[in-house]
Amino acid sequence: MSEPIYLLTIFLLPVTVLLIFAMRFVAQTKQAKLRQQSDDDYRQLAERSIAAQAETAAALADLKSRIITIEKILKEVE
Repeated sequence: MSEPIYLLTIFLLPVTVLLIFAMRFVAQTKQAKLRQQSDDDYRQLAERSIAAQAETAAALADLKSRIITIEKILKEVE
């Protein structure tokens, strides 16, 4: 067996193992970034939902006070 082929076969296994670990590391890093982005998107959606709910509650409270005022006026007219 020639020396270059022998050295190639000796170093091929560790290089392959290191390459696999590097690819797994990169994949896990990308997954973590995507998961973080997804969590941030859900957090923003929840914040917008809370703001919309607060606006709706304020609008309903305003409508309720107007309806009470209209009912009082109608009772006075009768």
